[in-house]
Amino acid sequence: MADAKVLELIEKLISFDTTSRESNLELIEFISDYLGGLGVESILVPNDEGTKANLFATVGDPGTPGIMLSGHTDVVPVDGQSWDTAPFTVTEKSGRLYGRGTSDMKSFIAIALAKLPEFMDRGLKTPLHLAFSYDEEVGCIGVRRLIDKIKSFPVRPAMCIVGEPTNMEVVVGHKGKRSYIARVRGFEAHSSLAPDGVNAVEYAAELITHMRGMAQRIAVSGPHDPLYDVTHTTVHTGIVGGGTTLNIVPKDCRIDFEFRYVGDDDPESIETEIYEYAKKVLEPEMKAVSADSGIDIDCVNDMPGLDIGADEEAVTFVKALAGRNDHAKVAFGTEAGLFEKRGGIPAVVCGPGAIAQAHKPNEYIEISQIEECEVFFSRLMDRVCAPR
Repeated sequence: MADAKVLELIEKLISFDTTSRESNLELIEFISDYLGGLGVESILVPNDEGTKANLFATVGDPGTPGIMLSGHTDVVPVDGQSWDTAPFTVTEKSGRLYGRGTSDMKSFIAIALAKLPEFMDRGLKTPLHLAFSYDEEVGCIGVRRLIDKIKSFPVRPAMCIVGEPTNMEVVVGHKGKRSYIARVRGFEAHSSLAPDGVNAVEYAAELITHMRGMAQRIAVSGPHDPLYDVTHTTVHTGIVGGGTTLNIVPKDCRIDFEFRYVGDDDPESIETEIYEYAKKVLEPEMKAVSADSGIDIDCVNDMPGLDIGADEEAVTFVKALAGRNDHAKVAFGTEAGLFEKRGGIPAVVCGPGAIAQAHKPNEYIEISQIEECEVFFSRLMDRVCAPR
């Protein structure tokens, strides 16, 4: 049976509407006050506007490398989704807790907070660090500031456990992702004189077709990683918009595209191929008609992948806590890649709930998953605390 304090804190955290477009300060202040009541000081790392903040706290000796427990506080919108329950109120039905963020990923945060007094009562030999971020759902934005803050500390965490929903599987990898906006500038003309213009939509289509060809080539030639459901790097166009009316050669077109790459692939070479096709193949044709035409491509988000070795100490440590010998890789991105690549902190992903429930109407977590995570924390307690 799940701990009553855990359930109480899950209910409280879900009640805060921390959709990424909103402030998370009310939730962060609640956690800060909760920790303050235990005698634990919180460090807040805000955004430029002061409307959101990350929270970092250390329980135990700050001069000793410890175990960092990481989670994001924001959730995705419920707009346009058909919910059978109030999304920001926890509803228990048939062994499940329903509510936005129950699976992704406030339950992990609640369990960490609920178990903290027991860690403190037993006495920590190895410190615990809590790292709770903002704006993960819109590109892992907030955690970058938090990592930079952590890097300034004299002693950094020895490892990080990111509690994203994995059904308590131990995840050692996820794909990296780079997102782009391409703006194609053409030259307007009457459609009856189409050769006198530069059709931005058509050149955008050529760039999209080239990227589709890249995706097909990579799917065949690899590299491949069999631990992923989609074993290879993908190149994907998500949004296209251009033109004003049918009888005008369109002057502008915008493309939003991304690629998600496996650990053995080189994101720089993928990016370079796209840039060079735009600049060396398409632009000369366009500029032959109008010197002002062209293609500008900007990277708007770069989220590194996670690819930690299965035999590394952090992985074997988390496997022992989870009571598992196996490991997996997942298609969705997490902050773990940033902790590893930007922060130099070995990171593993393991948490309660299923990603299949995330971002959907009627999001839920199985209470059995909460109970399994509580066992995980009990094993962690045995590792980092004084013997009973």
